[in-house]
Amino acid sequence: MIQPIVHDPILLARKSIPAGREDLPVARDLLDTLTAHKEACVGMAANMIGVTRRIIAFDCEGSYMVMLNPEILTASGEYDTEEGCLSLLGGPRKTKRYQKIKVRWQNEALQTRIKTFTGWTAQIIQHEIDHCNGVLI
Repeated sequence: MIQPIVHDPILLARKSIPAGREDLPVARDLLDTLTAHKEACVGMAANMIGVTRRIIAFDCEGSYMVMLNPEILTASGEYDTEEGCLSLLGGPRKTKRYQKIKVRWQNEALQTRIKTFTGWTAQIIQHEIDHCNGVLI
């Protein structure tokens, strides 16, 4: 179900808690909401729809991917960039990102996965993990 977008910076600054099997409907809502905003948004974290669980959904090279409890294990190739955010009003903000990241997460079957991401996909994942950590750009 498509959920409303949270814009309150106090709520968005709260750290999310680990997600479990009972949170799988939240992952579905997150995907539905991301799809509804696909023209303006390439990734979302659960706190953007008012749920403080460590769940992200994002465009991964043309198809959507969901991660529960994502964690960046390694990062390299730091660079400066600007990013906008559907949940934050105003224009793009400056931030630092990494060109290459190795991420551990659980998929929707709660299986642990580890993969290295690069470029634009890595940037999206870093932005959404920041949301899980209560970090606003």
